[in-house]
Amino acid sequence: MPSETDTPETPRPRYDIDGLKAKLSGIKTEDNPALVRQKSRDFYWYSPTLKRQLDHVAGDIIVSPASQQEVVRVLAAAFELGIPVTPRGTGTGNYGQAMPLSGGIVLDLSGMNKVLAVQPGRFVAEAGAVIAEIDKVARPQAQEIRMHPSTYATASVGGFIAGGSGGVGSITWGGLRDAGNVIRLKVVTMEASPRVLELTGDDLAKVAHAYGTNGIITEVEMPLGPSYKWVDLFLGFDTFERAAAFASELGEQDGIAKKNIAVVAAPAPQTYFLRHQDYMVPGKHVVIAIIADFAVDAALNFAKRQGAELLLRSDKIDEDERRKMPPGFELTWNHTTLRALRVDPAITYLQVLYPFPDQVKLATAIHQKFGDEVVGHLEFVRFDGKVTCFGLPLVRFTTEERLEEIMAIHEEMGAPIFNPHRYTLEEGGMKQTDEVQLAFKREADPQGLLNPGKMIAWEDPSYDYKSGKTFLFKSLADAGVAP
Repeated sequence: MPSETDTPETPRPRYDIDGLKAKLSGIKTEDNPALVRQKSRDFYWYSPTLKRQLDHVAGDIIVSPASQQEVVRVLAAAFELGIPVTPRGTGTGNYGQAMPLSGGIVLDLSGMNKVLAVQPGRFVAEAGAVIAEIDKVARPQAQEIRMHPSTYATASVGGFIAGGSGGVGSITWGGLRDAGNVIRLKVVTMEASPRVLELTGDDLAKVAHAYGTNGIITEVEMPLGPSYKWVDLFLGFDTFERAAAFASELGEQDGIAKKNIAVVAAPAPQTYFLRHQDYMVPGKHVVIAIIADFAVDAALNFAKRQGAELLLRSDKIDEDERRKMPPGFELTWNHTTLRALRVDPAITYLQVLYPFPDQVKLATAIHQKFGDEVVGHLEFVRFDGKVTCFGLPLVRFTTEERLEEIMAIHEEMGAPIFNPHRYTLEEGGMKQTDEVQLAFKREADPQGLLNPGKMIAWEDPSYDYKSGKTFLFKSLADAGVAP
């Protein structure tokens, strides 16, 4: 959990904050240091490495525009004064995406939260709209958002697109970058006279999962899917391999409408799922499947043939008891990590891909390799149309050196790591320059004022991703932070 201990402020350039406030008359601002510090962080503390590197980071002022027109005003003023801008939704990211490494403006978009339209198969919303609130508007039309993070109740849709890659729903719909999962974005550029651009088709890749480094997303249009009554099934297996194999096979049952399939290895469910402990049988590896109510019988028949033990079915428990339990998706994705951290603050996690078609074999081999030091946690998805799984295993942290060793072993065994202990786009992704996003940054942010330090290709074009070194942004190095 975040430390309550005060830490020294980062030495930062002096910006003309008074001049900025004068230019932004009528737009909400806040420069109380305690409130600015609070809004300058996300869930970076999931990573002990990022907590060490970023704990001191804070902006100089929070600016909270209420409309796209106000965003344009803010960016024009910031460009004129040379003040960096770091966009923030509701701060539910995990990698320091929304943390202002160079200080300056924290652009709080949470007030731009209107759902502008819901039509058959699609919605339009401002970037700060919370995903759960979008569903409240869509569900009376028997529709809901197709995928969302486990922070569904608090995450903003713009933040999800700028910082996420998929989540609950990806077993059916794939990832955010898959064609069709985002229809249109409005983006404001960081120039003397900021432009409002509408991006569609292949152009969406310019700003999707770019941490706001090359444009500020102000409006989102995305597809909706059918809304069902979802049932949480908890199924127990004697071995991790059987649990993983069943989850993979269930994911391939296209006639069973499903929202999420996760595997959590023992003893994590028994230790960390506090409100479900009465149902978690000791030693059982648990599959959490979120299934449409009309498909539950089919799913359970399939599970019975695969030797699963039904531990819990959410639609068959007492209403009062059900209200005390979090929904099943709040035990999956990075909520699994959060629940573990609440019990054991020494836990951290990884993000792993187990490539198709050997995902079960590889995940099992890695699980056996590390034992209780790395507790298996799989999330099954459609990746390039094939059912495979990502891993968010729980790591019993000892040292940063050992954490690096664990990741290296995964890579050597054939499981790519999307490193959640790095704050840059490239180190947390495919470890290479995204030329499309870099080119768009040159066009849309010529002074490099948007979320500085997060895109290595901009900060250090000659950086060698194969060097084994950790990129450290200049402002962090100046503050005495070690790589």
